Amino acid sequence: MAGTLEELQARRAHACRLTPDRALETLTDAHAFVRDRGFLTRTADCALPSLFGACHEDPYQPDGRGFASWPATKWPWGHELGGMPGVHVLDIHRGKTIYLTDETLALVDPICRAELARMERDDPGWRRLLWHLAETGPSLAEDVELELGLKHQELRALRAPLQRCGALIATSVIVPAGGGEGHLHRAELARWDQKFPQPSGEPADVVGLLGAALRAAVLAPDKDLARWFSWRWLLPADLPDQLLDRGLAVRPDRGWLAAPSPP
Repeated sequence: MAGTLEELQARRAHACRLTPDRALETLTDAHAFVRDRGFLTRTADCALPSLFGACHEDPYQPDGRGFASWPATKWPWGHELGGMPGVHVLDIHRGKTIYLTDETLALVDPICRAELARMERDDPGWRRLLWHLAETGPSLAEDVELELGLKHQELRALRAPLQRCGALIATSVIVPAGGGEGHLHRAELARWDQKFPQPSGEPADVVGLLGAALRAAVLAPDKDLARWFSWRWLLPADLPDQLLDRGLAVRPDRGWLAAPSPP
């Protein structure tokens, strides 16, 4: 037994840094946080632990939305954390940013490889973009637009579902500004198999992935788990039962799932 619901809520608050006394103070703290939990969303939008949620800092703009709602001084961590050792930034959290470690990346690797093959097969527009990258290698988005004769919005429309499913990865890179003064941030696009050429060797196991993510969250409502990753069509209808049957979850109360207590 993992504990009562109240005990698990307290354990979750501590592990996921949900209280101001557990606020992240430095980028080094944030790096340790993602390595400890294995999964971090950027903003707090579900039961998974959140980078900005753990900052407990007032927003850049009171009552602001979007970027204005990010922490006033710690917002650069959203980009800087992705440059830390053993941290990977993907858009597989339903199109939103999620941070993974080497260990949790290995769990999503076979799913993303399967999605790359599916999306390359299923749509001519996706296939054209993915085949182009296979020929040219990772490329700046603006170069892809020029080489494929696409408008900016046309490329964005092709990129979005590919990044959401893990077939395509966009990485922020710095390039010199025109005239040789200063620099610009640009998106470099790469296929999953270009970014991670060596398969992890793990089996494709979406239930096992959700079990690992539940360990990161400690405790979650049943209905919340379907919001964690983009691949909702891969989730079995009896996901809670499968997690329970495989020993990846326990049920502390009706409608709730928790990670089993560590041995």
